[in-house]
Amino acid sequence: MKKFTLAFCILTLGSSTVYATKNAESPVGDAATGKTKSALCAACHGADGNSVNPLWPSLAGQHAKYTVQQLNNFQSEARKEQTMSPMAAPLSPQDMLDLAAYFESQTPKIGDAIEKSLKLGQKVYRGGNKETGVSACIACHGPKGKGNPAAKYPAIAGQHGKYALKQLQDYKSGARKAEGNAVMMRDIALKMSDAEMKAVTDYVQGLY
Repeated sequence: MKKFTLAFCILTLGSSTVYATKNAESPVGDAATGKTKSALCAACHGADGNSVNPLWPSLAGQHAKYTVQQLNNFQSEARKEQTMSPMAAPLSPQDMLDLAAYFESQTPKIGDAIEKSLKLGQKVYRGGNKETGVSACIACHGPKGKGNPAAKYPAIAGQHGKYALKQLQDYKSGARKAEGNAVMMRDIALKMSDAEMKAVTDYVQGLY
């Protein structure tokens, strides 16, 4: 099977009152401290951020800024999830930074793209669907699915297809609230067919 790569993202855990900063305006996380705090995260996301359950996202290699954003969303319940919201609730800002730094430092494992989905999946990822107005995934997530950390577009290389598919379905149904950059994902998902969603997430699972 051909390989490619993806990653959509999320985390959990801990509590700390220590704040590490480059300066007062640029807080940073410590990967070594994050590893210690990640014990609870490992149960679902894997000790190295590579989850074994395809419905749970892998966090290895995910941009720290995106991970922190999602943890804040879970904590405020702007993004609701019955497991993650309670896990994020006790986290301090520094906990989030440390966890995000740790998972960003890990290497994502590349999955296998699904052969039967390659043609359509590649077409949607690289070129979208001009007839229905579906934007190409490559525009924000890049040719290798590495995303854009500055714009907080997540890395999607190596992400489980089943997890990624559920996110697209949730954007389309409104189950996952869209705000900020995610508004684009809602608009795109609304225009995608079920077949396109399945194919592109099967494709991205092996993108690299």
